[in-house]
Amino acid sequence: MSRLRIFDAEQPQNSPSIHLAHKDIAHELGKVGVRFEQWEANQPVAPGASQEQVIAAYRHDIDRLMSEEGYQAVDVISLTPDHPDRAALRQKFLSEHTHSEDEVRFFVAGAGQFTLHIGEKIYDVLCEQGDLIGVPDGTRHWFDMSEAPYFVAIRLFTNKEGWVANFTGSDIAQHFPRMTPLATAA
Repeated sequence: MSRLRIFDAEQPQNSPSIHLAHKDIAHELGKVGVRFEQWEANQPVAPGASQEQVIAAYRHDIDRLMSEEGYQAVDVISLTPDHPDRAALRQKFLSEHTHSEDEVRFFVAGAGQFTLHIGEKIYDVLCEQGDLIGVPDGTRHWFDMSEAPYFVAIRLFTNKEGWVANFTGSDIAQHFPRMTPLATAA
C-alpha cells in the first residue's frame, strides 16, 4: 500500500502525520508541487517483459506527460534483490540531492521510497505498483530501494543523458526512516 508520512524536518523523532489513501497522498503532495498519480496498463505486462513491451503498456500516459511537461526520453529500469551491485546502487541514492530537471518515476512493479525535503517538512513517500511520482527540479530529496530492492520503473527525462544528481552535502537523510524490504514494509 502506498504511504505518505510527513515529518517535521527539525524533529524527526516526533510522530509523523500518515496518509494511506491515494487521493489524500496526491492532495498533500500536490500542495507542494509534487505530482502523484496512479496509472493502469492498457495491456498485460508479463514478468520479464522487454523495455519496449513495458513502455507500450503505458504509452497513453507516457505520451500525455511528455506532451504536458516536455520530457524527451523514456526508459525502464529494474532491480532485484540478487543484483550484485545492489548495495552500491542503494548507497548512491541515499544522500540528499537535487536535479536540474524533474525526477519522474512510474512503478510498474515493486516499490521504492522517495523522501522529499521541502521547507521545514520531510515528505516520505512509499511508491508501489501503479504509482507515478514527479519530483520537481531543484527539490531536495533522496531515494531508498531497501536492502533487498525489487522494482521495475519507467523513467521520463528532459535531459536525454538521464539522471544527473547534485548532492547537497547535508546529512539529513541519516535522521529519517529507511525503506524496509517490500515483504515487510509497514
